[in-house]
Amino acid sequence: MFFSKNYKIERILAVDDTPDNLILLQTILEVEGYEVELVSDGPNALKSITQSPPDLILLDVMMPGMDGYEVTRRIRNNQEELPYIPILLLTAFHEVSVVEALDVGADDFIRKPFDQDELLARVRSLLRLKHSLDEQQKMARQREDFVSRMTHDLRTPLVAADRMLNLFANETFCTISPEMKQAIAAMIRSNQSLLEMVNNLLEVYRFEAGKKTLQSEPCNLQKIIQEVVQELSPLALEKSLSINIDASHLEQESANAGVVMGDRLELRRVISNLIGNAIKFTDTGGINIRIYEKTTLPDEKTWVIVEVEDTGYGISPEDQAILFERFRQGKNKRAGSGLGLHLSRRIVESHNGKIDVSSELNKGSVFTVQLPKEL
Repeated sequence: MFFSKNYKIERILAVDDTPDNLILLQTILEVEGYEVELVSDGPNALKSITQSPPDLILLDVMMPGMDGYEVTRRIRNNQEELPYIPILLLTAFHEVSVVEALDVGADDFIRKPFDQDELLARVRSLLRLKHSLDEQQKMARQREDFVSRMTHDLRTPLVAADRMLNLFANETFCTISPEMKQAIAAMIRSNQSLLEMVNNLLEVYRFEAGKKTLQSEPCNLQKIIQEVVQELSPLALEKSLSINIDASHLEQESANAGVVMGDRLELRRVISNLIGNAIKFTDTGGINIRIYEKTTLPDEKTWVIVEVEDTGYGISPEDQAILFERFRQGKNKRAGSGLGLHLSRRIVESHNGKIDVSSELNKGSVFTVQLPKEL
């Protein structure tokens, strides 16, 4: 038999405490061209799977010590570190529950003594499932790699355009008319919006690819809030909105008041996104920002809480349910790419914190960030 150089022999792990059953499975499967590894108990099966994940597992249910249910459960609980491996459970006992087998994570179930053709049909079916999932994951990785590269390449011309437009706006090269200044200002805003979207997209894919490295240092959230408010105040003034910071519940005499361990740049990104959104979606009234500390019981864990409250349009219950998902835009006409809040959630959760929202249509929204105070 001749195979192309791309042909892959599928590996099957057979686990059974009865040697005769293992020999039977090996004979049936090897005749069909499969590579078969034999293991007689659950612990050795888990060790083999960790060292060299097979394409399929044939697993006896009734084994001494660790049964097939427990082996299946442990494999599925370790799914983040393993590729998806289909599991076919085998048993000679009719009272064994199919429901329990499927609930613990098995993909199929067959009773002994089994028909050889039925066994092979189930094996082929599960291997097709494996191939399909592997192909989907491969395509997803390729897509993410493409987007990551594309967004990285897009940043260079956008940054260059931003610098050049600012030089024009500052009349570095020549004097320009007021009308031209207005046009250039509009171009700068559009370019910065696009640059922000590209940056967010790049950061999202860095997180999802596991390539994001966070720097840990003491971060004074009150100071970060003050910096962001100072930076965004001109946008609020354009809309006649007030911005108030309430830090009255912090112990101002304490050097550690409102301080958490984390990546300052990333936490600043979260605060900037929440306050920027509050300004964007509010036409009248203002934005109130509160920072305080709270200790939870019974663990006596202290959290630093930041609340950003606006008097804007509010968010419908339907939109709140998907607000932090990637590329999920709200129904508001000013909604952006659907990346900012998703990225904020990824950043907060990477700091072992939480972010949520409470809102009512036409009455405004409150975004709450909780970060552990671990110094």
